[in-house]
Amino acid sequence: MGDLAGAEQAICRASELGGTDCASNERKALKSLQRLHEDAQRAMEAGDYRRVVFCMDRCLEYSPSSSKAKLMKAECLAMIGRCQEAQEIANDSLRFDSFDTEAIYVRGLCLYFEDKDEQAFKHFQQVLRLAPDHKKAMEAYKKAKLLKQKKEEGNEAFKMGRWQQALDLYNEALTIDKNNRKVNAKLYFNKATVCSKLNQIKEAAEACTAALELDETYVKALLRRAKCYMDMGEYENAVKDYEKLYKIDKSKENKQLLHDAKIALRKSKRKDYYKILGVDKTASEDDIKKAYRKRALVHHPDRHAGAPDSERKEQERRFKEVGEAYEVLSDPKKRTRYDHGHYLDDDSSGMADFDANMVFQTFLNRGGQHFNFGGGGMPGSAFTFQYG
Repeated sequence: MGDLAGAEQAICRASELGGTDCASNERKALKSLQRLHEDAQRAMEAGDYRRVVFCMDRCLEYSPSSSKAKLMKAECLAMIGRCQEAQEIANDSLRFDSFDTEAIYVRGLCLYFEDKDEQAFKHFQQVLRLAPDHKKAMEAYKKAKLLKQKKEEGNEAFKMGRWQQALDLYNEALTIDKNNRKVNAKLYFNKATVCSKLNQIKEAAEACTAALELDETYVKALLRRAKCYMDMGEYENAVKDYEKLYKIDKSKENKQLLHDAKIALRKSKRKDYYKILGVDKTASEDDIKKAYRKRALVHHPDRHAGAPDSERKEQERRFKEVGEAYEVLSDPKKRTRYDHGHYLDDDSSGMADFDANMVFQTFLNRGGQHFNFGGGGMPGSAFTFQYG
């Protein structure tokens, strides 16, 4: 039954009556049991609830009918988020004694950790009616009320559009009880929502990560973090989150989000032809031609024929990039494929064998323009233009 004092008295009496051998074995078991209880008490004071569960499991091997050991184990199971197991132990105890304050307290604790405030309050109040000096129930009741108050104040500030006030209140609420994983996960998600409103995208993603560390199946937090990663251009992380999301919920919407993220990732790994030409993604055909003409003339190798080797090679590289950009964006079909995230090297567009000089020649021939860079021009070229 786990009655250590009663067991010790009985062992002493047995020794006095001559049962030395039997008493010696029981005394060893009692010493082991005492050490386990002392270890559990130290672990409880240090907040090492997993250690307490371990110690109580060992204690129950010696004391299988110990209500105290069972309920201490149940309390610590609740503290580490295993509320279902804790509830079952508390319910078993209440079947034998419906006024067991420790069992009622454990049930209240589980309800509190499951974010069932009103039911938890009733349990804590019942414990305090039966045992007004029950310190743990009193502390848990105070925390539960304060946590609910701060969470509701934060929600009200959010509804009123007072983003910074809401953020402050959620942060304050998060300091109240680190053991309430479910409520804290919701608070971190609320914090992420506010951070997004304040355009604090990185902070929003971090808050979502904190929420997911407390509840890895929190779909809303996963969805918002993926959106944050998309906004920050961290497409690989976004794809990972959308993949997790799609495994949880194979909806059309999630499938589309995953598809869009994969396209964005693919695009991010290619050259940005719009950026190379210095035009917007909505640029017209004329805008693209003008931009190409300007950039090609700036980076044309003949203009840098007398530059040092490193500079000349860099300008040749940039000239080729400008030509690639024009080759793709000036062709409606290639531009459409490019905009949809397709790799142009994989089809018949011939980007791997691309000739920037040929593109430049073709561009000039179409426009009837002639340029001379004052240095002789390219082999086979027939254009003149004198820079001022």
